[in-house]
Amino acid sequence: MPQSLARIHVHIVFSTKARTPFLRNTRLRADLHAYLAEAYRGQECPVTVVGGADDHVHILCIMSKNRPLADVIRDTKRSASKWLKGRPGGAADFRWQQGYGAFSVSHSNVTRVRRYIAEQEEHHKAQTFQEEFRALLERHGLECDDRYVWD
Repeated sequence: MPQSLARIHVHIVFSTKARTPFLRNTRLRADLHAYLAEAYRGQECPVTVVGGADDHVHILCIMSKNRPLADVIRDTKRSASKWLKGRPGGAADFRWQQGYGAFSVSHSNVTRVRRYIAEQEEHHKAQTFQEEFRALLERHGLECDDRYVWD
């Protein structure tokens, strides 16, 4: 019987619109991370870890072999926006940035990336989201146009 096998780890990063610190409340952030983990699982992308700071999230997951990356991210961002807006005391004007970063992670680096994502609060005491994102792009050989990446 033919079989298709894939195990592709992806580190996904996206921010709130204009990096507004909607996620400052640590309880809300923890609830959002749990929601995102479930949403990605529902898209056939089991999550290893979700982390982030006041204005962005990081997700390490295993990509579905059946769904395109852009569709998974679009659908989960849309779902999470509705969820956040519907929470008691939620921000009716909440929005994610339009774009995202997605970076491949070799199996041998999963533990390191998992730790990096789990330690986001500490990490951002010394580095802004923009500095962090630029470093990720550089590390993965990607260039960005500042006119479009910071919406």
